[in-house]
Amino acid sequence: MTTPTHGSDIFESNLYEGHPNLSELEAEVLWQYAKLAQNMKELIAETKRVSEAPDETLLRRVRALEVKMGLVLTLFKASVWAVINEQPAEDTAQYADSFAEQA
Repeated sequence: MTTPTHGSDIFESNLYEGHPNLSELEAEVLWQYAKLAQNMKELIAETKRVSEAPDETLLRRVRALEVKMGLVLTLFKASVWAVINEQPAEDTAQYADSFAEQA
């Protein structure tokens, strides 16, 4: 059997077509497997490339998001603190109002 020398050749034509020992269906199945294998090789190469060097654009975006999340956390804490501080004042005012009504 012939194996492709270039990765892109496998996608253009079925190298197994017309082989005397293969039926049409077998040739088609082998071609699909060859295309799948080539896709896997390309995926592995791209994964290695991505994992070896960090993507600077992605890092900048993640750092900006990290800063924004820090600000959101600070604002959330401040809001919670404000709600906690307002509750006793409201409770005291309600208690004073109810006490004044009873007297």
